[in-house]
Amino acid sequence: MKEKDIQRINELYNLDKSIGLTPEQKEEQRKLRHEYVQSVRANLRAQLNNVSIKNEDGSITPLKPKGLN
Repeated sequence: MKEKDIQRINELYNLDKSIGLTPEQKEEQRKLRHEYVQSVRANLRAQLNNVSIKNEDGSITPLKPKGLN
């Protein structure tokens, strides 16, 4: 997500708290927030895909997505 999109989310939040949002602005805010959450989830998944667990016997087991055991 681009920095300008994050700034726009913050602008809309502040505008909502001060004078309120139009229906179009509320929809824009909803879409931007959804994109932000998707971005955070994708970044977290990428980080977790690079994590491995070292077992007591010295072997290394990569973390796998749930259900792929």
